[in-house]
Amino acid sequence: MSLNLAVLLRESARRHPHRTAIIADERRMSWAELDAAADRLAEGLRLHGLGPGDTVALQLPNVPEFPIAWFGILKAGLVAVPMNVLIADREIAAVLADSGARTLLTWTGCADEAAAAAAEVGLDAVFVLGDGPGRPFDELLAHPPIDRDGVLVPRDPGDVAAVVYTAGTTGRPRGAELTHFQLFMNADTPGRVLGIREDDVVLVALPLSGVFALSGQLDVCTRFGATMSLVPRFEAGRVLEVMERDEVTVFEGVPTMYVSLLEHPDRTKRDLRRLRVGISGGDHLPAGVLDAAERAFGIVVLEGYGLSETASSATVNSSAEDRRVYSVGKPLYGVDVQVRDTDGRRLPDGIDHVGELVVRGVNVMRGYRGNPEATAATLVDGWLRTGDRGYIDQDGYVFVVGRTSELIIRGGYNIHPHEVEEVLYTHPAVRDAAVIGVPDPRLGQEVHAVVALHPGASADEQELIDYVRERLSSYQYPRSVEFRDELPVGANGKVLKRAL
Repeated sequence: MSLNLAVLLRESARRHPHRTAIIADERRMSWAELDAAADRLAEGLRLHGLGPGDTVALQLPNVPEFPIAWFGILKAGLVAVPMNVLIADREIAAVLADSGARTLLTWTGCADEAAAAAAEVGLDAVFVLGDGPGRPFDELLAHPPIDRDGVLVPRDPGDVAAVVYTAGTTGRPRGAELTHFQLFMNADTPGRVLGIREDDVVLVALPLSGVFALSGQLDVCTRFGATMSLVPRFEAGRVLEVMERDEVTVFEGVPTMYVSLLEHPDRTKRDLRRLRVGISGGDHLPAGVLDAAERAFGIVVLEGYGLSETASSATVNSSAEDRRVYSVGKPLYGVDVQVRDTDGRRLPDGIDHVGELVVRGVNVMRGYRGNPEATAATLVDGWLRTGDRGYIDQDGYVFVVGRTSELIIRGGYNIHPHEVEEVLYTHPAVRDAAVIGVPDPRLGQEVHAVVALHPGASADEQELIDYVRERLSSYQYPRSVEFRDELPVGANGKVLKRAL
């Protein structure tokens, strides 16, 4: 048996060759054109001396060359290592070294840093989209494949298709090895559950280098033939403009994106009547933001949950009829989720039994590339320890309450930051909120809130402290509040609590 994930593209090109696959401002590509370009890139990599199992690092923004490269790498039987264009040269070098990349595909915006990192690890095969040190990216597209039916190197379903490096790690990088079968299932199943159709236009503003957009958007859209509207960098005004222009039907984003869209003055000026559903993941979506988005856009916002280690999705709310609002839905087909205590024992269902979420199933990574110690610590008896805390209600819906590492222990009481953040988000002046624990000599930790206010809004520290104290238990409310113009966010759009 063989399975190459790039069959997703081959089949869409066969089913509807002339339908639009990609919109990128003035550029449009049909499925047949995308398939042919990926074939040429696969041939270019072969002529460059790469063979099945070799690793290619892919560092491009959301431009048509990204899906061309992604599927071209797969078609050639190679292993893709996606990297965000915003990471520093030190991080680039670490990923290149850890993954054993033999070639780097990058672009002009980070070419200097990428070339320096490649030189540091002794990698001289660098191809650049646009100007920069290295060989022209178009060189890889110069030769059509020998086989007139195109390129699709057979792979075993359990072979690694991609190594996705987890965001926010410290020390040695950890690359989750994801197989062709896992990525296929995480394109097919979530797409079916969410009802993605070939007449959909999906806004892709999340970085394609991250597993949310890579697996949850690029692969899903390719599996079901939906058009992708690519936005290289999220900026709320620009996104609203593109959503109107391209008649977007599906918006997928992290919570900070929803907040930015809601507060942008152009929101009410744009015709977004084609928008039919919103999808949120990557971080907890505060209840107030979800409610506001549904009112403002007249849609249902469906939350899901997953990690790089689960090939993107693990749970999802499937529809307005089947969802449980404020939950992240139920496990996908072939996926199990449990809640465990600190001793690894399974906890009963219910809100009173919060513990670590563990996952097993067809979506769970093979392991961390070349890192058996980290793999053994994370994959225990077939279960993936997520590091996230949550509970499962009596009907099987999963609720996430925060990261284990972010848990605040104040005088022996466990405080989940998101519960405090939920209340802060309901204050009319608060735009963004993050709650962290700070050292306290008497209680061990104290609750500290960092907030950014809406433009033109005002609130002082005591006002916000009192506001939360009136709505939560006496041990939960913040004892201090810090104001910032913006909260720090990472390349994936999530608030970086470690930076606070």
